[in-house]
Amino acid sequence: MAKPKLCQITALLTGKKTAATKALTDIYHRLQKPTLFQGLSKRFSPSNEEGETDPDQKQNIQQRVKDCLAEIRGTLVNLLDLVATQDRSNCAAKANVAVDGKVILTDVPVTHLLFLEKQLTDLHTALGAIPTLDPQEVWKYDNNSACYASEPSETNRTKKVPKTHVSIPATVEHPAQAQVYHEDVVIGRVRTLKFSSAIPVQEKNDLLTRVEKLRDGVKLAREEANSIDAVETKVGDAIFDFIFGK
Repeated sequence: MAKPKLCQITALLTGKKTAATKALTDIYHRLQKPTLFQGLSKRFSPSNEEGETDPDQKQNIQQRVKDCLAEIRGTLVNLLDLVATQDRSNCAAKANVAVDGKVILTDVPVTHLLFLEKQLTDLHTALGAIPTLDPQEVWKYDNNSACYASEPSETNRTKKVPKTHVSIPATVEHPAQAQVYHEDVVIGRVRTLKFSSAIPVQEKNDLLTRVEKLRDGVKLAREEANSIDAVETKVGDAIFDFIFGK
């Protein structure tokens, strides 16, 4: 008979744990009802043949403690054995993490592979928020400022200067009529240099790609580690033999 794989044991456990919890809860509720474990038999005998009569009373025992204990044992032994098999197998379940044929990590336990997969997923999310350089600018790394600097750009600085336009010249009878307007006059030049501590888009994409490749490598390693034969381990009977004093 083929040995079960570790991944098969892991798949079974979720349902087993749920069923065991439900069964144990049901037994616990029964044990909290003493009347289920009690019986009664009453028979009335009159003092003389002509005396009063009273019908017999009988109450059967509905539950037996021994039976409940056997149920508990039957429910938990298999679960304890499965968990022990999973834990013992996890100790032997290891695999290498490789990316593009290059081994990055060797003999990584399956439990640590699960941890790494979660951490790499969170890291990918965090790195996805990295700001990148504005592609509309030409950037060059400035060692003095320890950041990127754009090529300088120059623009005119203007100022609105009021001007007067005479629309109607003055006459002997009437004063001149004039309108005031504003004219933009160049008063200088502004040289702008932008700085940024962001990174280029390609650098960010390369970071995310490497994280994705490593996470894929971890997933493949986890699948490989989980495909080993489970190390069958029996602990349930020994535990209950001790508890029940056998």
